[in-house]
Amino acid sequence: MRIYGDRISGNCLKVKWVCDYLRKPYDWTEIDTTKGESRTGEFLKLNPAGQVPVVVLDDGRALAQSNAIIRYLAAGSALIPQDAYLAAKMDEWLFWEQYSHEPYLAVCRFQMIYLKRSVGDLDPEKVKRGYAALARMEMQLHQSSFLIGNALTLADIALLAYTRTAHEGGFHLDGYAALRRWIGDCEATLGL
Repeated sequence: MRIYGDRISGNCLKVKWVCDYLRKPYDWTEIDTTKGESRTGEFLKLNPAGQVPVVVLDDGRALAQSNAIIRYLAAGSALIPQDAYLAAKMDEWLFWEQYSHEPYLAVCRFQMIYLKRSVGDLDPEKVKRGYAALARMEMQLHQSSFLIGNALTLADIALLAYTRTAHEGGFHLDGYAALRRWIGDCEATLGL
């Protein structure tokens, strides 16, 4: 299997972490999206959307979108609850991550790291919604060790990617004790 990704991207790191945790062998091809490497004709044959990550399976089939990839890679593993309801709750978090978390934390991080904007230059609505996402996670993590009970699932891996780098997007976690504990627990479990 070959992973095409950018090691700075949380979406790409999710795929790497799942492979590493499950000891799935892979080769990594670094794609620098800032240099247009995801827009070449060769790359667009793998993913017409021109986004990383992309995984090319041993049989040559390509799969894109980080949460679809990790869901595929973790099939049959302990990272996906066997109970149908708990698996659906995990998926609930995966969908929420892409719609209510990543568009705020990751976008603010991108603007500060890649576009060199200051915290004061960030869209106040994105910052507000980013903090709302962190508060939602904090609330859940007061109820359970991980997002789905007391075991690491794909929900944790997906949300860890940009939560652990929230400070790079101008977000402070000082008032989020459960969230900080969870980050440490996830990192320890994953061996990061």
